[in-house]
Amino acid sequence: MFRTIAVRGGRILNRAWHFRRLQADCALLRLAGPDERVVAAEIAQVAPGNATVKVIVTRGAAGRGYAIPADAIPTRVVAAFPAPEREIARERDGVQVRRCDLVLAEQPRLAGAKTLNRLENVMARSEWSDPAIAEGLLGDARGCAIEGTASNLFIVAGGIVSTPDLSRCGVVGAQRERVRELAAAAGFECRVRDIPWDELLAADEVFLTNSLIGAWPVASLGERRWAPGPVARRVQALIAEHDARD
Repeated sequence: MFRTIAVRGGRILNRAWHFRRLQADCALLRLAGPDERVVAAEIAQVAPGNATVKVIVTRGAAGRGYAIPADAIPTRVVAAFPAPEREIARERDGVQVRRCDLVLAEQPRLAGAKTLNRLENVMARSEWSDPAIAEGLLGDARGCAIEGTASNLFIVAGGIVSTPDLSRCGVVGAQRERVRELAAAAGFECRVRDIPWDELLAADEVFLTNSLIGAWPVASLGERRWAPGPVARRVQALIAEHDARD
């Protein structure tokens, strides 16, 4: 499994949720979760300034076959990459997205985990090459929207914030969980539920989140157009405020 973490000035942004999700995913995959202090020290070593850090945890070396060795020692890789340039226009004006043709397979036992098997996301991302399209949205076989290829999805309808139920498929992002927490603390009702595509298209606002982009309003999906709305703007401000003091 892996986590992608934004580091600014040597500070791990959204640290609490990244490590919660790291431990949860390790437990789900029956891996021994690494000590937070050890990983934080490794991140500080490779990313003393601004960086994107990827933390990868695997089961470690083993022989042939599918059985999990009783004495398996997990392997951990902590690598730093240049921090991406902030995309001000997309934050301000919103982004164009498309609905991907690929349909996510359901596997409740693994749902939510950010495993290294991201083949569905890779194939979905290969469906377009137009640089004007910032993200592709993925759905399940039941006709519900689930997530972006590299982001989590939120809609706003009647003042209520909703994000898809990821108990069957999809990835629970650290930023998704922080946004749910911050939005609730700010007085928003935030629900986790199935979101059919027609409800998404009828929503007052749609926005995307991940640890590198923060929150991007969705400006268009097919023929549907949205103006960046007040909830997405508030979420952007909440993330910025939390990053400043986290």
